Amino acid sequence: MTFKDHDLPFPENIPGIRYETPALRAPDGRPVEGLHAVRMTLDNPSQLNSYTTEMIKGVIAGMRRASNDRAAVAVVFTGEGTRAFCTGGNTAEYATYYAGRPEEYRQYMRLFNDMVTAILHCDKPVICRVNGMRIGGGQEIGMACDFSVAQDLALFGQAGPKHGSAPDGGSTDFLPLFVGIEAAMASCTLCRPWSAHAALRHGLLTGIVPALKLDGRFVPNPLVVTDRALDEWGRPVLGERKDGDALREGKALLAQGEIDLALLDHEVDTLVWSLAQTMPGCLTKTIESVRKHKLAHWDRNRESNRAWLAQNMMTEGRAGFRAFHEGTSDCREPDFLLLRRRLAEGASWDDELVEEILRKAHGKETTAR
Repeated sequence: MTFKDHDLPFPENIPGIRYETPALRAPDGRPVEGLHAVRMTLDNPSQLNSYTTEMIKGVIAGMRRASNDRAAVAVVFTGEGTRAFCTGGNTAEYATYYAGRPEEYRQYMRLFNDMVTAILHCDKPVICRVNGMRIGGGQEIGMACDFSVAQDLALFGQAGPKHGSAPDGGSTDFLPLFVGIEAAMASCTLCRPWSAHAALRHGLLTGIVPALKLDGRFVPNPLVVTDRALDEWGRPVLGERKDGDALREGKALLAQGEIDLALLDHEVDTLVWSLAQTMPGCLTKTIESVRKHKLAHWDRNRESNRAWLAQNMMTEGRAGFRAFHEGTSDCREPDFLLLRRRLAEGASWDDELVEEILRKAHGKETTAR
């Protein structure tokens, strides 16, 4: 049969995006003729797979292409390497181009919003294969996916209020649906990352698998508690970071082992296979119905959030992203306390204030006045 072409033009060789169509595989490893998955990879590992403006365009185009792929069972959305799925927007681009240019950032945020919407509107189920850190905007595009399967060394969290932004690219909309309002509030404001075990405990993930191999055997993340659920006071500790000697021993184990994502790939392949064992129309309708809970919040807030985020690039965003980009390994944050004092004294957001609060990130002592 000759089909009509409903695709929009898809540019080839998009910088930072890989689009592949690996065959659907049965549990015994046998490829299934005529069916495949779509694997879309954020390929910017030197910058922890942070997305540039061009990469965002690639994700939008890729999700649209996958939607119209009649032989595709599901989309696997992942990052290159073992360190990060995605750490959000490219801070170098933010600091050197968008900082101080609110109208440019407003146009950028239109693209970002369209990326999140493209994931939520994809006609195929979208699986986030969490190969490493999922932070900031990476957390947001990950939560837009329908399923998330992670290797257990991954970290999950927000960074906005620490670096001059608000997590209004999806986290303030989606995270309360996953983990409840109290846990969402703590994550969004305090920016303390969750381990994969903690994220699973909070209800953020479909599943996790170990990635650290020692002497040919997979072992759970040695940096976090995995052998008990509660502490002596009855508080949840599963997935919480170890401290003291236990943490030092865990770091030594991590250094001795190797990272192997074979179990992660097997888990993702198993999920794709399970999705293939359903009626395609009923599956799509079910996914669309569950997504409506995310879309109800996303569609209500995204445009007003875009406008605020753009204007914020004249003040806290301008300072915060520059601090991260220009900062030293010891400090990538502005002087928060000095900023609060200056604003309480009536200081204006001008170049002098920005440079003053950046002295800490630049490794210089702040001059009191």
